[in-house]
Amino acid sequence: VQLQASGGGLVQAGGSLRLSCTASGNIDSISAMAWYRQTPTNERELVARVTNQGYTYYADSVKGRFTISRNNAKDMVFLQMTRLQAEDTAVYYCNAERIHYVNVWGQGTLVTVSS
Repeated sequence: VQLQASGGGLVQAGGSLRLSCTASGNIDSISAMAWYRQTPTNERELVARVTNQGYTYYADSVKGRFTISRNNAKDMVFLQMTRLQAEDTAVYYCNAERIHYVNVWGQGTLVTVSS
């Protein structure tokens, strides 16, 4: 499985961005997909996760502002980010959890929120 993320950029505080991640390869092995983020001073943290069954998880810091979703083909995952804050500035990484295989990471996409 390979992951390709896109959608990062510069946005003003209060604005919105939508991140996309496309999976290719053995997508049938994927059981869940997630978005993580990392800043230069912090460890990589889980932002949101969605399982094949549609169960979702959100970090407390993004609840009510971010929405994770997948397309019907289960080969894409999106992160709709609204009411962005300076604290959301980070490199965002797409992650695929797989059955019987190691998890896969996409390349990061930088989100910068200006205050």
